[in-house]
Amino acid sequence: MRIAVLALQGAFIEHEQVLQRLGVETFEVRQLSDWQQPKDALILPGGESTVQMRLLKELGLFEPIRQAIVDGLPVLGTCAGMILLSEGYLGTMHIRVRRNAYGRQLGSFHTMGRVDGIGNDVPMTFIRAPYIDAVLAADCTPIAQVDGHIVAACQGHQIATAFHPELDDDMRLHQLLVDMIKL
Repeated sequence: MRIAVLALQGAFIEHEQVLQRLGVETFEVRQLSDWQQPKDALILPGGESTVQMRLLKELGLFEPIRQAIVDGLPVLGTCAGMILLSEGYLGTMHIRVRRNAYGRQLGSFHTMGRVDGIGNDVPMTFIRAPYIDAVLAADCTPIAQVDGHIVAACQGHQIATAFHPELDDDMRLHQLLVDMIKL
């Protein structure tokens, strides 16, 4: 099993470390030739969604990544990665996202919350985080809320979180991605 991690910018190394603890091989995607390697899933990390989107287009990665997700490649998008999956960006997940919804860096926070299918005690670290302000299709399911805002959702083979599971010791969200590969 090999999982590609978009490594253009943002918190990609932390995702690789979690996957390694789960015994999963990873590789970094920085250019089109990296993307063309065999892969079983993809992680779109946090960072700056505008920068990541610009680089995806400049490097010729936008359409191949979008098409692979449309064709069923399992994907976990965290924070900026959630934005990339949303309408107006890659558009593979039927959600509308409010960017920087929790404010600037000073608005960052940590909490424990419920994620459907995982548990009530999931650590959630929010850093200049977005949230989902609209689910636009019946096949997209909210799986976590904080203070009345949707902060995680699933749609088919896609998982999106507004928080950074890679920054905590809990590996259950990454395990959920791995389990999608096994289905």
